[in-house]
Amino acid sequence: MPVVEVPVGRSSWSIAVRDGDLIPILPRAFGPAMNARAAVVAALEKPIRFEAFKRALTPDDRIALVVDESLPQLTNLIAGILEYLAAAGISPSAVTAISPAGASQLWLNDLPDAMADLQIEIHQPDDRKKLSYLAATKEGHRIYLNRTLVDADQSIILTGRGYDSLMGYSGAIGAIYPALADRDSVRNLVQRLSPRTPPDAAWPMREEASQVAWLLGSPFFVQVIEGAGDEISDVMSGLGETVPDGIDRLNARWKIVVDELADTVVVSLSGDPERNDFAALARAAICGARAAKEGGTVIVLSEAEPELGPATDVLRRCDDPPDAVQTLFREKPVGAAAAVEWCWAAERTKLYLVSELRPSLVEEMFATPMSNPKDVQRLIDAPGRCLIIPDGHKSWVAVP
Repeated sequence: MPVVEVPVGRSSWSIAVRDGDLIPILPRAFGPAMNARAAVVAALEKPIRFEAFKRALTPDDRIALVVDESLPQLTNLIAGILEYLAAAGISPSAVTAISPAGASQLWLNDLPDAMADLQIEIHQPDDRKKLSYLAATKEGHRIYLNRTLVDADQSIILTGRGYDSLMGYSGAIGAIYPALADRDSVRNLVQRLSPRTPPDAAWPMREEASQVAWLLGSPFFVQVIEGAGDEISDVMSGLGETVPDGIDRLNARWKIVVDELADTVVVSLSGDPERNDFAALARAAICGARAAKEGGTVIVLSEAEPELGPATDVLRRCDDPPDAVQTLFREKPVGAAAAVEWCWAAERTKLYLVSELRPSLVEEMFATPMSNPKDVQRLIDAPGRCLIIPDGHKSWVAVP
């Protein structure tokens, strides 16, 4: 039987699949890994359809740097941006790095000493003193955003691009709204999640976020496309009109096209396990569930031991996925989006998880815990077609 090497965390698993049972994946655009710091400087110097970013800056500008804490090599990306701004006469003390609620900002410890004056802030969606009224959308929804972001002379939005169940595509405009909105706005979006909807469909939430970005002024987007593991595949920058360019490059790297649904789908998460939180596990689970037949098997392989919070507590006290989803919609805890995605995968398929979580916790979240490669191989040896998706938490599977 052919053997496939699958990256899992910092290691690799060997998976054997019977001849003729492995579903092929059409070729995708796999560029070389990039030096994060050099790549972001180059992207700022040569944005898409715009002159060098420094020409839009003055030394007196106050900069809000919105930071996506999920990015690999985050310290180097931030250092590259600060290096570029310093060359334009803007010191780190004039820059405030804003992370979403609940962030750790551990990357700060690894910044060069010359950048130690960088101002930092973790968004506080419950503190009205830290929020500012921006405007109302066409639908009359009053928008409150992070005050530092609204008051800044220029904003830089540093984010990865990915797939999600609220806007189809995560990152870019989504890092502004709803990520930096008030708590009520964020909580009320839970019922708008749609794990089944393709990312290229018309997403009302994406349209609303685009309006908010436009109302903010002219935020400058630095879009990062991840590679395998902790690598970076692409970095680009530009104004709001370049957001679709990031989507195009994301799809070129991570959209998977297959000819059929699989009986068994193996989805792995590679790279530093510390980066793989519960939301990453949920994205991997729904990626596998979209590619599997109804009632099929989805096996998520990871080395992660993520912190579990209020949303996963809801799963653990509910009887089944539908009951959990209804409770999540009603209670709207922090992290509800990932929990809803997990429930959708667990309801649609037989879900198995390899992780560092306690087996009893996994069972309480409607999945079967596994740790032994031999047990995983037995599932793969069952009759039927098999699909293997490395870094499935970054991928979208399309079946024509």
